[in-house]
Amino acid sequence: MAEPTAHPDPLESLLERAEEARSSGDYRAGAALARQGVAVAGSPAGRARALRSLANQQLRLGELEDCVRACRDSIAILEELDDDAGICWDRTALAFAYSELGLFEEALEELNLARDLALKCGDRGLLYWVHNRAGVVHSTMGNHQQGNALLLQALELSTDMDAEARFCILNNLADNAVGLLRAQGGTAPTHAILVAALDHAEQALELARAASHPFRTAMSLDNLAMLLGLAGRIPAAFAAVEESRLLAAERGYRSLELSTLLSVARVHRLAGDTGRAIDGLVEALGRAGGAGEKPLMMTAHKELCDAYEQNGDFRRALEHYRSYHELERETRSDVAAARARLMTHHFELDHARLEAENARLEAELHRVRSRELELRAVELDRYAHEDSLTGLANRRWADLTVPQLLDAAERSDAPFTVAIADIDRFKGVNDDFGHLVGDEVLRQAAAVLRAGLAEPAFVARLGGEEFVIVLPGAGPDAALAVCDTLRTLVSAYDWASVCAGLAVTISMGVADRRPGDDYRSLLDAADAGLYEAKRTGRDRVVPAPSRTRVLSGS
Repeated sequence: MAEPTAHPDPLESLLERAEEARSSGDYRAGAALARQGVAVAGSPAGRARALRSLANQQLRLGELEDCVRACRDSIAILEELDDDAGICWDRTALAFAYSELGLFEEALEELNLARDLALKCGDRGLLYWVHNRAGVVHSTMGNHQQGNALLLQALELSTDMDAEARFCILNNLADNAVGLLRAQGGTAPTHAILVAALDHAEQALELARAASHPFRTAMSLDNLAMLLGLAGRIPAAFAAVEESRLLAAERGYRSLELSTLLSVARVHRLAGDTGRAIDGLVEALGRAGGAGEKPLMMTAHKELCDAYEQNGDFRRALEHYRSYHELERETRSDVAAARARLMTHHFELDHARLEAENARLEAELHRVRSRELELRAVELDRYAHEDSLTGLANRRWADLTVPQLLDAAERSDAPFTVAIADIDRFKGVNDDFGHLVGDEVLRQAAAVLRAGLAEPAFVARLGGEEFVIVLPGAGPDAALAVCDTLRTLVSAYDWASVCAGLAVTISMGVADRRPGDDYRSLLDAADAGLYEAKRTGRDRVVPAPSRTRVLSGS
């Protein structure tokens, strides 16, 4: 056995060992090594590599929100380094995590950005991974035809790639084919699809076994079992799924083991044994419920509904139908909560970038000492405090000024309210009328908001289509009245003078100061009100849910 390569840099050794663990399916050990790599990285590029290694491990461990954070942190570093290829890798992994979280819109947006980067780099390997992930996302969404088209494009790009890449595309094609064939239910010509899918599954299994990779082996066996069942080769299907189940159980791949229980039940149903299929689905449902695996629980409820209906037991079918839709509602809430948590991280990352930019600007200002550079110093100071598009104060200025005003209000126990305003459907304005019109909308909306405020109140641009309105001395009722007036002014503005057919509204969330509040907590509370305003129809002003006042009888 060859001696391991010696690395003077501890990061290189850690990342090499993390990759070896990932390649052998030991994702937990790989994640631990990657975390050490993040801790010891001595350069931004090294830290980004360690974060990418960690994210790839977290994808398989189901630590999806942590994976999103790792990818975003890496992207932030690589954007500073102008590393387009690295950003493309991270956006592709980020899309995978978003898809697994049910955030499909975010996943497809990341993949579009990744595709542009892959084309810019002219990198066939990057383009392969983008098409591969895009196919998987569409398959997960139930768009199996579109998924198949994208996966076949990835297959064409994989001819000169390594065994791992070949395994991934072959296994994904087989998995998508299972969904496609089950969705068609025999109503369309399926023989050619089934033959091709069986070939893909068998090739994937061969590659997994050759790599001695237990996770890939168990996955490909599960897909092969379903395809064998769909082909009517029932004994072979049972043998494959049992091997997959035992391997998943032995290695602690919990979700995969639960998936094999569903596959066993499906093969029983394909064999015409609905009773044993129901027994298997009931077992899978119980195990999934104990593990908190809601997607698997939903699948089990849906298939139990179908199986009981097939048996004529409509009462039980209805019970599982209702349970399925109850879980579906819970899942939508879970997705919304995950989106909110990740948005908080996004704000924190933006704030960190802003702080870094502020530090850079401050350092540059300090270097401007001589008389001949005084004008440049004035320009830099203006740039650091003013938003160039709207002429409003910028986020940096708000971040510096508002906490001081809030401290003064706290000391004097004076009312103090903050609102966040967001232009409704601004993306649609850019898409339908163009970015030049979008910029003019931001300028005019800023002017309307500024004109509608009396000192000491002021408005600053947070970024994008979002503004913060600061109302020193205003209590909740007065602040809500001011904000609703601003909302009306924006809605009533002659937007047709900007562009024919244009109409613009804003939504606002409002939060008044409570003892112990800081600027961050006030913004978070106002943002929650804004979210509620958007959720309940837009073009409205909503107080932060946690700040809703209870009026007493007195």
